[in-house]
Amino acid sequence: QVQLVESGGGLVQAGGSLRLSCAASGSMFSVNVMGWYRLSPGKERELVAAITSGGRTNYADSVKGRFTISNDNAKNTVYLQMNSLKPEDTAVYYCAAGRVPGDLSWGRGTQVTVSS
Repeated sequence: QVQLVESGGGLVQAGGSLRLSCAASGSMFSVNVMGWYRLSPGKERELVAAITSGGRTNYADSVKGRFTISNDNAKNTVYLQMNSLKPEDTAVYYCAAGRVPGDLSWGRGTQVTVSS
């Protein structure tokens, strides 16, 4: 099992930047993919970005060119650098990790609020 703790959320004006971190603890032997999801009231949960243990990345179309996901396997940490933030990026951002995307462990989330 793995435990995930997010940090780095906050309030920022449109056009600003935030960097989210997700620190993982526990056994990591089965973790092949880590990613960030977000959830806003009235919207479906959205995969924002994902990264495999080998470094392959995937992004939602809405954040391509603005967000960058990275990982540090030695530190068991994944990051999400968010630039050029827009009000529609406002959401609770959740870190997830697991062997396969369909079987994930979840963090408790961190709030990101972007004002216009």
